[in-house]
Amino acid sequence: MGLYANWKEALADHTEPTLAGEIDAFEAQVLLRKQGKIDEKLFAETRLRRGVYGQRYDNGRRHDGVAVQELSYPNNPLTKGAETLWDAPGMMRVKIPCGGLNPAQMDVLADLAEEYSDGICHVTTRQDIQYHYVHIEDTPDLMRRLAAVGITTREACGNSVRNVTACPFAGVCNDEVFDVTPYAQAVARYLLGHPDTQGFGRKFKIAFSGCKASPCALISIHDLGGIAAKRVVDGQEQRGFELYVGGGLGAVPHQAKLLAEFVPQEQLLPMARAIGRVFAKLGEKKNRQKARLKFLVAKLGIDEFRKLVLEEMRSMPEDGLWRQYFDAIAAYSENSVNPPTQLAPSAPRPPGYAEWAATNVYPQRQKGYAVVTISCPLGDLTARQMRALGLLADRFAGGNVRTTIEQNIVLRWVSLADLPGLYRRLNDLGLGEGGAGTIVDVTSCPGTETCKLGISSSRGLARELRRRLAAQSVALDQSIRSLRIKISGCFNSCGQHHVADIGFYGNSRNVGGYTVPHFQVVLGGQWRQNGGAYGLAIGAVPSKAIPQVVDRIIEHYLAGRSGTQTFQDYCQRIGKKELKAMLEDLAAVPLHAVNPDFYSDWGDPRAYTLGDMAAGEGAGNVISPVDFGFRDAESAAFEAQLLLEKGQYEKADHKAYQAMLTAARTLVRMGLPDLPDDPETIVRQFRLRLVEPKLFWDKYHAGQFANYLLSRHEGPDTRYTQQTAQQLVAEAELFVDAAHKCHAGLLALQAAAGAASASPTIPNTQAQ
Repeated sequence: MGLYANWKEALADHTEPTLAGEIDAFEAQVLLRKQGKIDEKLFAETRLRRGVYGQRYDNGRRHDGVAVQELSYPNNPLTKGAETLWDAPGMMRVKIPCGGLNPAQMDVLADLAEEYSDGICHVTTRQDIQYHYVHIEDTPDLMRRLAAVGITTREACGNSVRNVTACPFAGVCNDEVFDVTPYAQAVARYLLGHPDTQGFGRKFKIAFSGCKASPCALISIHDLGGIAAKRVVDGQEQRGFELYVGGGLGAVPHQAKLLAEFVPQEQLLPMARAIGRVFAKLGEKKNRQKARLKFLVAKLGIDEFRKLVLEEMRSMPEDGLWRQYFDAIAAYSENSVNPPTQLAPSAPRPPGYAEWAATNVYPQRQKGYAVVTISCPLGDLTARQMRALGLLADRFAGGNVRTTIEQNIVLRWVSLADLPGLYRRLNDLGLGEGGAGTIVDVTSCPGTETCKLGISSSRGLARELRRRLAAQSVALDQSIRSLRIKISGCFNSCGQHHVADIGFYGNSRNVGGYTVPHFQVVLGGQWRQNGGAYGLAIGAVPSKAIPQVVDRIIEHYLAGRSGTQTFQDYCQRIGKKELKAMLEDLAAVPLHAVNPDFYSDWGDPRAYTLGDMAAGEGAGNVISPVDFGFRDAESAAFEAQLLLEKGQYEKADHKAYQAMLTAARTLVRMGLPDLPDDPETIVRQFRLRLVEPKLFWDKYHAGQFANYLLSRHEGPDTRYTQQTAQQLVAEAELFVDAAHKCHAGLLALQAAAGAASASPTIPNTQAQ
């Protein structure tokens, strides 16, 4: 803590009175909630806005083979089977604007991980630090200790402005227009807790990039994104931003739309405020699944949205606070305490240094310095590593540290001559892995280990792929090494699978009475150009077959590309139909008796199943009407993607609708085998038998998936644009996945009722 004897002294000296008061108020609310004096729904939004989440609790969680229960938790005993945050630890997210950290902050982060969590500091895809297994009663103390070193958890979660991200190379990048760091920081500070950003229906994400071509900030996937720009007016150079709005991944991805080609720097903060005000006024509030800004921009159109923002800027009440943050931009500076030096050609280099430097060292535009990327597999750093890394940052990088959206950490302003010595020390810490920014550097969300929404083990798969690819990385073609793999445990794209060359998101399928973990394969996303294009799913493959999928894709790309054709161009040239055919045999699931390994997930030996149905494994040999129905629904959904690929948007819309109808009809015919093949009848019975009794339902997404069909049945969006068609095609894929999940649930209900039929029926409900 430097000059301070303890964190309380630092807190008193450095924490803003307002922030300290908010933490005190939150602590009081925690006590009142524990006493039952505050409603849980109200308290949930309060704690989310303070960065406190519930999490999936699983005693089987492991860190690279080390069981969690073997680790030491001084203040945090685990309680298996707990249902609420009062019974079991949860998750806490820490905001790190632009990913910027210093050694003192890293020291505190390490201490907190040891004292209150599982000893792990997890770097997220939004440059945050995340703790798991934190008890809610400990969170006020964590907040105070973080505040003492200038860190907050405020609005790290909830319907708020989330962590503002920026390129981790900003200020030292060779291609940037100018350093966006102080502008991103100004926006983060200005909008934090601002009255105009408190009435959102959903979260709001912001990012800044210094250039268009690189993917370091992924502007296109954000609610608000700024790319540095310059123009000359009357002989004077002006700084500003090319602003984009309405991007987002999630279940149905939208690419951001150009709001303004050039916004002068002095208008950035007022315009960000105006956009927030328009979103708060007009954004959806009741239906969370349609409440992101991307849906409002799509509904209004970018021209109307732009008009409303400009009108809001002219009419909104004066707020002089923005000027305080804007004026601080000019005072921003960053540099090294070490003099620039060159690495002598004859200087001794440790074993493995050349391979590491080829991927993990980036020469800065400032001569004599480099940025060093520390590879953090799965985004995890132990408390010991975090603390030691802070010391190395102080020694070699002038304390200049940033987290990245690829879940790594970078040290900036490292003198070139210091690189071998730094590498040796990183190796001693177990942080000397190379492969940063290559196919080995797999990104993953928490998945089934800690996330309540996780369907498949994204971290387990990422760990396995990383192990296999690292073993063969030296022999990989350079075009393969440059590919990105990103994995999400469900369709929500927290792992950013939509913008990966090769992406996967978790789902499941029922096979012979067992629920089998699967991943949808997503190919052809564009990582560069700030996430310039999204891939589309081409089919579900069993989780345990995914490594073969990666091998197959690599083999076909190397054999079938034309010259130096990029992977994205290759995917577009051969088309999704051929891509799907290439993987078709890998989609098959062997019977449980033949290969039971397929019925558990990566990193978890326990069976991933609803249990052995009364019909036994022999049911896998019976092709039921349900099997045929889902096959037809999946075929229609894929045909819709092919039509979308050909630019036949109206036909794609109708085929996607047909896919959802087919899946709904398949489920309803379990109880009404003679159901007429009439859309009105299908939808009416689907609503009556499955939606209203909440059988086609997910407690975390409510009626989201059912509404995809119900809304489209009311009538198509007759604009038939690429965006409207792509949205419906994506919704159809998700609807079919949800239908599979509903079917598995019906099987479970049947088993509980003692039924023994290979063709299950919908249980009796009042709605029938």
